[in-house]
Amino acid sequence: MKWVEARIVFDASDATAASDLIAEIFYDFGLQGVTVETPEIEPGIDWAENTFVVPAHHSVTGYFPKNEELPEKCRILEARMDALKQMLNVEDKTGVTYTISYHDLDEQDWAESWKQYFYTEKITDRIVINPSWRKYDPAPGEIVLEIDPGMAFGTGTHPTTRMCIRLIEKWIHPGDTFLDVGTGSGILMIAAAKMGAKTLTGIDNDAVAVSVAAQNLQKNNIQPETYAIQTGNLVSGLSGQFSLVTANILSEVIMTLIDDILSVLQKNGIFICSGIIQPKQAMIENKLLDRGFEIVEILNNGEWVAIAATRK
Repeated sequence: MKWVEARIVFDASDATAASDLIAEIFYDFGLQGVTVETPEIEPGIDWAENTFVVPAHHSVTGYFPKNEELPEKCRILEARMDALKQMLNVEDKTGVTYTISYHDLDEQDWAESWKQYFYTEKITDRIVINPSWRKYDPAPGEIVLEIDPGMAFGTGTHPTTRMCIRLIEKWIHPGDTFLDVGTGSGILMIAAAKMGAKTLTGIDNDAVAVSVAAQNLQKNNIQPETYAIQTGNLVSGLSGQFSLVTANILSEVIMTLIDDILSVLQKNGIFICSGIIQPKQAMIENKLLDRGFEIVEILNNGEWVAIAATRK
């Protein structure tokens, strides 16, 4: 398959907020990969000396399949960036300036292009995410998640994934049954397994993601009899109930999922949802409360929000 790299180079007074908002535009397309570059980047754990190259500009890059839908997606991308520019120019007189460039890639280029930005990162005091192609020697007590996202979302470097992992670490109990809706690379399943979950279930509407997740679970030596991964839409077709459910997906999809989540969540179970931008936080909170949930924790990272709620 051929791909098109859409790279948005921008300048803004609040570059972090602008970066998150631009990334959200890409995620709204359901893209499998988005990369963010910033001149303020700090080296990861395994950056070799003298190899740290600071990006010259702030940028966000998304990857579109090159098919008959591409022209319309590019048109929508450009229209939404224009609307974002107008919104930020009203809210902040310095606003945002940007350029969009497009570049053709083949599948191998797509799969390799972002790896130069993916380094070992410590997510919490004891959890480390390590790309499978990099060597890392863990310190005593560290939990290492080996990950190769391939063509699936979920490197662990995005704030939404980091917050999910932090909430899993806090709310999981040994022996829990775990469900990840929109499992992507399988990173949250791996985290849950290494933090004591007894059984793991993942579901994703992308068959490629299901395959990538299975491979990553194998790389992390998760026993095959403890997990199941399937292609499907949200929780349709799932049986049984789980003590901990995660969903790191778009806000609008979370709104739909909340209607059905009670069918798969045990009483007093924990539901963790992320992928939420701040303007949509209240919408998610209100629907959770309307469905009888109690919100037990909220994490914020820039414009992103993650919520943990319990079924009463």
